[in-house]
Amino acid sequence: MARTNKRALGMRLQGKIAVITGAASGMGKAMAQMFAAEGAKLVLADISGDQDELAASLGDAAIAVYANVADEGDVQNMIALAEKTYGRIDILCNNAGFGGGMKMLHEQTTEAWDMVHGVNLRGVFFGMKYGVISMMKTGGGAIVNTTSASGMVGWKHHSIYGAAKAGVNQMTKTAALDYANHNIRVNAVAPGTIWTGLVPASKQFPAPPAGAPTLAGIPMNRWGLASEIAAAALFLASDEASYITGVILPVDGGYTIGFSGMGAENKGCS
Repeated sequence: MARTNKRALGMRLQGKIAVITGAASGMGKAMAQMFAAEGAKLVLADISGDQDELAASLGDAAIAVYANVADEGDVQNMIALAEKTYGRIDILCNNAGFGGGMKMLHEQTTEAWDMVHGVNLRGVFFGMKYGVISMMKTGGGAIVNTTSASGMVGWKHHSIYGAAKAGVNQMTKTAALDYANHNIRVNAVAPGTIWTGLVPASKQFPAPPAGAPTLAGIPMNRWGLASEIAAAALFLASDEASYITGVILPVDGGYTIGFSGMGAENKGCS
């Protein structure tokens, strides 16, 4: 019998159950739409309320849940809802993020530190903790964390944000080691500067608005698209990446390999 080409059929996640945090907009929304198109059933988590509309637009492919990832109880409820509805979790995308605190280090406040790290680091910790507990009960799965290029190289005014994302990178690698024998793969996507607004149907990148980060440090000379981050997450979540774990995958137009230091005005790293 000929082998079914799931990629050609657009069904790389057929029969998979995926939980996506920060799903209501930007990169999370792009992941949700792409994963649904590839056959996944979804639990879409966010705090905005827009996750309800997104889930409705995807029909019976998705359900929505309110979840503040910095709240341990909310994350537990999110995972429990996925288990109750679908019986298991195959894929967890810890995508929710908060880009605040863009100041020089001596200007930062304890409140800013707590808020940025609460969502970007504490939230990923909770997601991974309860995600792996669930996956270990059902034979394994794949976790994809959204980190950032600013967790890999220095970026002016990103001291606390970059520290949080560097922490995600380290947790990703360590968890990959800890859970490999449980058939759980743990990887991360590290976006560079990503345009999350509307783009033309031609997918040509629009002109950056006034005050936007320059393209000087990006070898490919353009911003990335939310769909390009979603495509990377889809690959890492799919069986096509079955022998890949512990990877921090930059999706940044070559920014991190060509890094030469960027000006203080460049505050748009994801």
